Amino acid sequence: MSQTVEKLRNIALVGHGGSGKTSLVEVLLFNAGVTNRLGRVEDGNTVMDFEAEELKRNNSINSAFHQYTRDKHTLSLIDTPGDSNFFSDTNNSIQAADGIVVVIDAVDGVKVQTEQAWELAQSYQLPGLILINKLDRERADFKRAVDDAAQCLETKPLLLQLPIGVEADFKGVVDLITRKAFVYKDGKADAIDIPADMIDDVEAEREVLVENIAETDDGLLERYFEEETLDDDELKAALKKGVLERAFTPALCCSATHNIGIDPIQDCIVNYMPSPAERGVWTGLAADGETQVERLPDPDAPFSAFVFKTIADPYAGRLSIFRIVSGTLGGDGNIYNPGKDAKERYNQLLRIAGKEQQPIEGAGPGAIVAVAKLKETATGDSLCDEDNPIRYEPAKPLPSLISFALMPKSKGDEDKLFGSLNKLLEEDVALKLDRNAETKEILLSGRGQVHIEATIEKLKRKYGVEVILNTPKVPYRETIKKKVRVQGKHKKQSGGHGQYGDCWVQMEPLPSGKGFEFVNSVVGGSIPKTYIPAVEKGIVEASVKGVLAGFPCVDFRAILDDGTYHSVDSSEMAFKIAGSLAFKKAVAEANPVLLEPIMDVTVTTPDECMGDIMGDMNSRRGRVLGVDTKGKNQIINAQVPMSEFLTYAPDLNSMTGGRGIFTMEFSRYEEVPAQIAEKLLAEMNKEDD
Repeated sequence: MSQTVEKLRNIALVGHGGSGKTSLVEVLLFNAGVTNRLGRVEDGNTVMDFEAEELKRNNSINSAFHQYTRDKHTLSLIDTPGDSNFFSDTNNSIQAADGIVVVIDAVDGVKVQTEQAWELAQSYQLPGLILINKLDRERADFKRAVDDAAQCLETKPLLLQLPIGVEADFKGVVDLITRKAFVYKDGKADAIDIPADMIDDVEAEREVLVENIAETDDGLLERYFEEETLDDDELKAALKKGVLERAFTPALCCSATHNIGIDPIQDCIVNYMPSPAERGVWTGLAADGETQVERLPDPDAPFSAFVFKTIADPYAGRLSIFRIVSGTLGGDGNIYNPGKDAKERYNQLLRIAGKEQQPIEGAGPGAIVAVAKLKETATGDSLCDEDNPIRYEPAKPLPSLISFALMPKSKGDEDKLFGSLNKLLEEDVALKLDRNAETKEILLSGRGQVHIEATIEKLKRKYGVEVILNTPKVPYRETIKKKVRVQGKHKKQSGGHGQYGDCWVQMEPLPSGKGFEFVNSVVGGSIPKTYIPAVEKGIVEASVKGVLAGFPCVDFRAILDDGTYHSVDSSEMAFKIAGSLAFKKAVAEANPVLLEPIMDVTVTTPDECMGDIMGDMNSRRGRVLGVDTKGKNQIINAQVPMSEFLTYAPDLNSMTGGRGIFTMEFSRYEEVPAQIAEKLLAEMNKEDD
């Protein structure tokens, strides 16, 4: 494998929103000489946050990319969103990395999105570094944050440093391997003696560090127990081995905004994080979709890559961002999409550097690159050499949690709305667009209210389409509670042939979820066989609109048991109308009730918010099925009516200070309680008037 592959580091920065990932990238690029000024998230002038919606919120909503060099290594950084609204981008981007840096706020500790990102990285078997940031802040506590990481991330943090000073007096770090201390001024490190009050702590923590490192190698461990001195180079080599095997996770400390402790982070990435070569073999599926195929990160192997992000630009067109797994790609050429069985042509290979796109002449394994205007390729697709097809499994999409009904502000903009939204869907796989035939609404679903609002802002900015957001209508159902038998008779005489259809139908309720059954019990030919399907069709078509509020009627059986016909005037249409009349008459007499969708809900919340969440759940008519504990979080499993959960995402955010998350999926339909049904029906009938 080439030296280029060995000297490449693809690192995803992950952590909860506000932990300082973007500020860290900013200072890494500045110290490396890539930029000539230090931007600030609060000032809206960072390299990685440049979309208008990000600047408005002072928060990353898209994964961003940049590179710099250190010690002849190329460090390729992926700055991922930490907000749950935009976590789908993180979900896709982590797959393209070889290692992660987990950024933890020294004040707030580990939050739920940090846990999710860590779990995702573990599913790809990615090693990581833990970085305790913001140690200059009031109430910052390095030891508490490390303990928090050990508990919540279920890993063994290995201290490589201790901070010098606390809160506003944080000014440097002690390297536990070399026993050297450094203080920082304007990003520059000056060596000092270890402060006298830290010497005992440094020796104690170094002893723990050396023992943990030695445990990765039997020879080192034996020498350690024999009290031989292990030199720094031996320790560093064993440390890398332990990191790659994920036996532990090194922990460092810094203040990104004050440029304190940044250079050791860069050294750790170079020295201990894996190259694409060390990540090893990738596995995909051959053309038959079943046979497993392996690819090594070798520049001479057949070309293969996977697309993990798409950017839709109204002027430049679609930009596909992908990681090359194997082989080499030139500055222009042809590539093959095996999933779409499509040959694609690209005219320019690009490297993404913040908001800029830089043309490059070629790239090899591990490179994160982009091409414009591929016709068929979308996020999640693989690209490869046509003669050696391979498809890599894409990241599993995250579920949508909230939906809004969209209405164009300008009449006649509906077609433009659909076209523009579909372009945004290309770059954001967490969005779902649907037209509900039942409620006649255009529904946009996403990860949260902020996610939807940011999408609407982007829709206006990029495509000039403005919309109104409304809470979607709940897809209620109707059913019957008792068995009845009715006659449906249609008789009409208007000169010439008349219309005559007469049927007797029994209607009875079925268990929830059974839908509709039709039974033909006619004997003796009272209704000719040719007309019986027409009766069923009349019932089915009429059941689309129930008698209470026009919602579909479900879970009932219709038994056709008798009727009469006229040899001249009867027809399929007449019996279809008779079936429809029978349905309406029967439902009115069979104690009709309103049904509502019930959702299975899982809420993950910090322990201290548990009481508020449970109380709120009860107020929404929720039924708690059980509570589990995970780290310092509680996981509540419940069932809640959809109507009570349409606006839950912002409410949960408010109750937990942004630390709670939830998932929701449809379970079944249940009868609406009588008092609530009465109120709902009164409101619906008022709207119809």
